[in-house]
Amino acid sequence: MKIIFIHLLNDFSGSPKVLSQIVKSYKNKTDDVEIFTSKDEGFLSNIVEKHHNFFYKRFENKFLTLFSYVSSQIDLFFKILKYKNKDVKIYINTLLPFGAALAGYITKKEVIYHIHETSIRPNILKKFLRYIVSITASKIIFVSNDLEQKEKFENKKSFVIHNALENSFLKIASKYTYNHMHDDKFVVMMICSLKDYKGIPEFLKIAKQLESNNHISFRLILNSEQNEIDKYFQNQKFKNIEIFSKQKDLEKFYSSSSLVLNLSRVDQWVETFGLTIVEALAFGIPVIVPPVGGPIEIVEDGIEGFLISSYEIDKLAKKIEELSNDEMTCINLSKNAKEKALIFSEDLFLEKIQKVVDA
Repeated sequence: MKIIFIHLLNDFSGSPKVLSQIVKSYKNKTDDVEIFTSKDEGFLSNIVEKHHNFFYKRFENKFLTLFSYVSSQIDLFFKILKYKNKDVKIYINTLLPFGAALAGYITKKEVIYHIHETSIRPNILKKFLRYIVSITASKIIFVSNDLEQKEKFENKKSFVIHNALENSFLKIASKYTYNHMHDDKFVVMMICSLKDYKGIPEFLKIAKQLESNNHISFRLILNSEQNEIDKYFQNQKFKNIEIFSKQKDLEKFYSSSSLVLNLSRVDQWVETFGLTIVEALAFGIPVIVPPVGGPIEIVEDGIEGFLISSYEIDKLAKKIEELSNDEMTCINLSKNAKEKALIFSEDLFLEKIQKVVDA
């Protein structure tokens, strides 16, 4: 049976990366897979022969973004309708591609949702998307227990399957031995989207607070183009921060980091899993993450890292400075991190996904 995979915005963030793992696994079993996603460059680009694009773009103007989104879903709806006489399953990644779900429902296809998110605004949009799931979904996969509890749908087959690290990534990471300092610097890294709710202002405040410490440096990798980053920071200069645009290959950044942060604001954006957290653990990099959502299923406070809210700037700065002066604690955290990362096996993840999809 053919599987049609749907994703809204193709970029280098977590949800398309997870979907790319699933698509590749099915491609290895059968060539009978297709993808529909936006025209952007990302993890879903060029991984299958039958790759279909639709136009979707995020604008600064919210009304333009809304128009782009609705237009993309109308386009997607009619594209998926063309499969009405074919034996296919519709696999929808994230809550957003409702056009494909409706087309699948109307044509009596099995619709499988893979839900990664909970923080969708405005609330009326989230209610609408949840309604679409409630009438169209045959099965629902959640990326964490926390997400399932928050977004549970009555009378729907639900499964919790944590995201996983690619075998190739884990192989590279397993060869790495943690270094506390890099060129006499304790390097603090954060990887995120170019959004305030991801904790960028808090990251800047922490770096500013520790500016006088010459042995601590900060690295910010943003999932955006350089022109967008330049516009966001408006030519601000930072003494102790390096800023990078979107990166496909993150291994070199992890291997030269001492600590990885996730500063998503706990009241604006709840991380439902946190793939970059697990990637950091695989390299044995200690982490500091929010004390809510998916991260608490990955990190135990004081074992692989620490659970601290991004709003606790002073506490975060103090903890970073403490860790920069305590190599032994970081080495112990690193050892525990590597052990924890082994839980997130790609083979087990794909086996669970295929069991749900093929049933």
